[in-house]
Amino acid sequence: MEDGEKYVLIYTTWPSAARAEAAGRSLVAEKLVVCVNILGEATAIYEWQGELQQETECPMVMKTRKARVDDVVAAVKKQHPYDVPAIAVLPIEGGDPEFLAWIGAQTIMDSAGSSDETE
Repeated sequence: MEDGEKYVLIYTTWPSAARAEAAGRSLVAEKLVVCVNILGEATAIYEWQGELQQETECPMVMKTRKARVDDVVAAVKKQHPYDVPAIAVLPIEGGDPEFLAWIGAQTIMDSAGSSDETE
């Protein structure tokens, strides 16, 4: 497996920048993700329960290792106000080795399942 294949981007949306920031701070503090990018307000148009909807949302992209995906998804769902939050996992197929090493170093899990800063 190439180094990049160990890492993923996780995309989600939040109802406001404040909610995204709170979730992002929590996820980084818990070392579930190395970084979040909050992209600002966006218009979402979608169908929900048979009705056309339009809302303002705040997209967020998180960087983490593939082994942390289930933990990140669970943490996002726990904090998220939506019944069905948008959560999509996008593989990283390559990239700058130093950048990828940073992701790995900040999101490693020890044998008990908690984070450890060394690899």
